[in-house]
Amino acid sequence: MSAIPASIPTSGAPNRTVFRIIGFISASHMINDMMQSLILAMYPILKGTFSLSFTQIGLITLTYQLTASLLQPLIGLYTDKKPTPYSLPIGMGFTLCGLLLLAFAPNYGTVLLAAAFVGTGSSVFHPESSRVARMASGGRHGLAQSLFQVGGNTGSALGPLVAALVIEPFGQRSVAWFALVALVGISLLSQVSRWYAHQHLAAKGKPMKPAAKAPLPPGKTAFVVSILLLLIFSKYFYIAGLSSFYTFYVIEKFHVSVQSAQMHLFIFLFASALGTLAGGPIGDRIGRKPVIWFSILGVAPLALLLPHANLFWSTALTILIGLVLSSAFSAILVYAQELIPGKVGMVSGLFFGFAFGMGGLGAAVLGIVADRTSIDFVYETIAWLPLLGITAALLPTIRKKA
Repeated sequence: MSAIPASIPTSGAPNRTVFRIIGFISASHMINDMMQSLILAMYPILKGTFSLSFTQIGLITLTYQLTASLLQPLIGLYTDKKPTPYSLPIGMGFTLCGLLLLAFAPNYGTVLLAAAFVGTGSSVFHPESSRVARMASGGRHGLAQSLFQVGGNTGSALGPLVAALVIEPFGQRSVAWFALVALVGISLLSQVSRWYAHQHLAAKGKPMKPAAKAPLPPGKTAFVVSILLLLIFSKYFYIAGLSSFYTFYVIEKFHVSVQSAQMHLFIFLFASALGTLAGGPIGDRIGRKPVIWFSILGVAPLALLLPHANLFWSTALTILIGLVLSSAFSAILVYAQELIPGKVGMVSGLFFGFAFGMGGLGAAVLGIVADRTSIDFVYETIAWLPLLGITAALLPTIRKKA
């Protein structure tokens, strides 16, 4: 397909990359997503405490992911029209409340309520923090998004490690200790909000640059966005199977302990964090399309091998899957932002929200399938999803204007 020009940087954004702000927002993303992954990592504990089925486990994931999925595009659309810098620490406050509810949950219903609070916190955090990363990028959008994303993926990786070292030995109520970490996140986001508010006021005092023209007509833009969302579906439905049920998979198939299973999940998620760091900068250099294509379709042979591997090769394959697959999201998000200029919040909310929604739906559906068949069957089925990466061939190539 023909090449299309990238959008012009947003008016009012600094001309240099502000690494201090990107560092703060990445650290906050790490804290936010670590809180989320604590829920995932606690699944074996919650399953034992409340005698849950795999379907009920999947519904916990569905609750917090669907809450985030439905709210994020709406919040992003609102903040495009009316930026709200100080919503960032408020979002972390919702996550803090969810943590405390989870720590003292007396029943399954309260666990679901805690998950909904965590999802609401994410729905507020992601659209505005993604906008801040773009504002602070100094034009290096892929790099900024990758640094932002690596914070989140690192936090996701830390959840199982924390669960293995702290929550498994000390029990469900030890989750409350991590309220202190959430307070650190609120402090960091308060500083980011002040910078964001200053940039917003400074931009008001300058003449506005003309809005960048959409590079494609609306119908063709909608088609390209649908391809990107299909790729998000394949990535996050597959990841839902790995992140939600991997601990149970290695426990049932290889008869390891709960702590050992949590460490294997940490290894996969940490590899995903490392892979995220590569996608954006490589996309800045060679274009988003090759990164998107390779990162999803390139996982297909590894995913097909995984259900037939022993414990050693399962660990090795999940490391490679994490490294390759995680490089996609930063490239997809920046590609979409360039495709629909001037709508950073709406685009970020749509793609984060859809990713969360597909992760939650995937966990719920795969939980039902696991109850009716087996975890092995789930892994054999989802292994075909990365083949949808071939649809990246339909994406037009975006080239930057000189």
